[in-house]
Amino acid sequence: MVSSEDQTPRLKLDARPKVLSIIPPMTQLNTPYPSTAYITGFLRSRGIDAVQDDLALALVLRMFSAEGIRELHKAVTAVTASVASPILESFSEQFDQYRATIEPVIAFLQGHDTTLAHRIVSRRYLPEGPRFDSLDVYFDPDGGDPLGWAFGALGVQDRARHFATLYLNDLADVVRDAVDPRFEFVRYAESLAQSQASFEPLAKALAAPFNLLDEYLDELVVKLLARHAAEDQALVVLLSVPFPGSVYAAFRIAQSVKRVAPNAITVLGGGYVNTELRELAEPRVFDYFDYVTLDDGEQPLLSLVEHRFGSRPRGGLQRTYLREEGTVQFINAGDPDVPFAHVGTPTWDGLPTDKYLSLLDMLNPMHRLWSDGRWNKLTLAHGCYWKKCSFCDVSLDYIGRYETAAASTLADRIDAIVAETGETGFHFVDEAAPPKTLRALSKELLQRQRTISWWGNVRFEKSFTPDLCQLLADSGCIAISGGLEVASDRLLQLMQKGVSVAQVARVTSAFTDAGILVHAYLMYGFPTQTLQETVDALEYVRQLFANGCIQSGFFHRFTCTVHSPVGLSPDDYGIQLKSLPPGTFAKNDVGFIDPTGVDHDVLGQALNKALYNYMYGIGLDEDVRTWFAEVLPQREKPRHGTRRGSRRGKDSSRGSTYNAVPRTTVPPDFIEQALAGRLGT
Repeated sequence: MVSSEDQTPRLKLDARPKVLSIIPPMTQLNTPYPSTAYITGFLRSRGIDAVQDDLALALVLRMFSAEGIRELHKAVTAVTASVASPILESFSEQFDQYRATIEPVIAFLQGHDTTLAHRIVSRRYLPEGPRFDSLDVYFDPDGGDPLGWAFGALGVQDRARHFATLYLNDLADVVRDAVDPRFEFVRYAESLAQSQASFEPLAKALAAPFNLLDEYLDELVVKLLARHAAEDQALVVLLSVPFPGSVYAAFRIAQSVKRVAPNAITVLGGGYVNTELRELAEPRVFDYFDYVTLDDGEQPLLSLVEHRFGSRPRGGLQRTYLREEGTVQFINAGDPDVPFAHVGTPTWDGLPTDKYLSLLDMLNPMHRLWSDGRWNKLTLAHGCYWKKCSFCDVSLDYIGRYETAAASTLADRIDAIVAETGETGFHFVDEAAPPKTLRALSKELLQRQRTISWWGNVRFEKSFTPDLCQLLADSGCIAISGGLEVASDRLLQLMQKGVSVAQVARVTSAFTDAGILVHAYLMYGFPTQTLQETVDALEYVRQLFANGCIQSGFFHRFTCTVHSPVGLSPDDYGIQLKSLPPGTFAKNDVGFIDPTGVDHDVLGQALNKALYNYMYGIGLDEDVRTWFAEVLPQREKPRHGTRRGSRRGKDSSRGSTYNAVPRTTVPPDFIEQALAGRLGT
C-alpha cells in the first residue's frame, strides 16, 4: 500500500533491491509484532520493493503440527531413556491423543473451527498434563461449576480457549524438557542476550549443533528465501529484534541466510539493539550481519539502500555499525529523521493474519487482551510527551524525541488498515498516548462514524477527566493500561511521575465509570524503597481493587538501566552503581547498592501472589501483612514490659502473627476519601 501522506520523490537507484523484513522467534502468537509492518509500509511508500514474514508464528505452527508432535515424541523417547520427568512421562502416555488433537486445536485457536469448543470443554477430548492441575484450585462448595464465575453458563468458546491454552503450555513444557530448556512462547534463549557484556555465550550457542527447533527454523528460512530470492534482484534481509528473547533466533536466521544466499545483505535493528547495543564493538556480530542500525529504521534504511544501490557514499550512512578491516565502525551522517507524520501507513500485507493464535492463559478480562485477539498495532505519536520518569530510558530517541501527527492523518491510517485487514481492533502502542491526541482522534472517529475497538497505554494524569474518559469510550476505547509504579507519594515524586496516588485513584475510577477496563503497571525495589513503603504500596493497590478503580495489574522488579536518569545520576537517588563487566556486546542493566538493604526479591513473591488473587477478587478484605508473613523470615517481636522472646508479637485486633511485617500506615478509607475529592489535588 502506497501512502499518500508523503510525496517525497522515489530514490534514484542503479538497481531495484527487494527488502525482506522478518519477525524472529519469539514475540507473541496472537498478532504480528508491528515493526515489520511499519517498515514495510514506509519502504513501499518510497517505491522500494518490500515484503515481510513472521518466522515466530511459522516456527510454532511447524512445531505444533501432527508431524511436529511425532518428531517431538522421538526427542522425548531419546531423553527419557536417561532422564525421568513427570512432564515427559505424561506426554509419552498420551502421545497418540496429542498427535490426533494438535491440528484441530490449532485451527480452533486460529478461529477456523469454533464448533470444536464443545468437545474441548467436555474434558474428555484433550489430553491433560500438569498444566491442568491449575484448575483444581477452583472449587464450588455447592457442587456447581467451579469455573462458572469466569465463564458463566454459555461461555463455551472462552472456556475452550483456556483449556486449549493449557494444552499448548503442557506441550511447551515438553519442548523445554526434551529439546531446548531456553524455549518459551514469548521469549527464546533470553539469557544469552540480556545485558550480556560478552558475545561469547551467544557465539557458543550459535556454534553448537542444531537442535530440533534450530532445524525447523533453518528449514523455514530456506523456504522463505526460495520464495523471495531471485537471481536478477538483490536481496536485503532485515531482522528486527524488539526483545532479548528474540536475539538468538535472529542470529540463527542470519546464519542460515548467509549459508543459503551468501550475496544477501543482512541488517539487524529493533528495540533490543536501540537500548543494549549502543556501544557495540564486537566484530563477530558481523559474521552474521553486514550492518546494525540504531533507533528508528526509516532514515538509516533509506541511506543504506541508496549507498548499496545508488550514489550515496559510505560516509552518508545514518546511525549504522559495520565491520571494516576487522574492527567495528560507527557511521552517522546526521541526516534528519523522517518526520512521524510522513512515515506512512503500516501494512500487514504478506503476513498470515488468519493463522495467529488467540490464547487465553489468564482469566482476568483485562489481562487477556495481550494474548487474545488479532490487534492492529498502531503508534499515535513518536516518543513520550512527558519524558521525565527517572526509571525510563528518556535519554534515548524512542522516548526523548516527541512528534505527533494530525488526528485526520491518524484516522486515515486507521481507515487504510481496516480496509486492508478487515479487522477493526487496534492496540495503540505508544509509550504514553497524549491526552490531546486521544481527544482529537476520538472526535475524528466519531465524526466519521467509524466503529473500532481500541486500547492503549497512558499516564494517569488529571487531564483524563470523566468527560474525556466517556468520549474515549464512545470512540471505541475498551481498556487502558498505565503506570502507577510504586504506590507511594514520596517515591512517585522521586520518580518524577507527575502524579499522586489520590490522583491515580480518581483517574482510574473515571475510566472504570466509563466502562473502560484499567490495568496498572506496578513496580517494586525502586531505590531507597523501604519495607514499610512496600507494605503501604500493597495496601493502596488493595484499596484500588476493592473500590473498582483497577481490574488488572502486574508487579515489575525495578531494573536500573544505563540510559535512565537513575543510571545516569545515581547520587540523586541515594544509590551506588556497581561496576559493569568489561565487554564489547550488550550494555543496559546495571546493578546498584541500595543503603536500605531490603530484600526486594523476597518481597516480590508476596506482592505478585497478592496481586494475582486481587485480580480474581480474592483476599480484598485481608490484612496485607498476611501476604508478607508467608515469605519474611520468622522472628520474635518483643513487647513493652516483656523479656525479648518471651512471647510472639501479635496484632490484637486480629489475633494473627505477622512477625517482621510492619502494620500499614495507610488509612483504611484512603482511596474512598480520594474518590470523594477530600484528598490531594
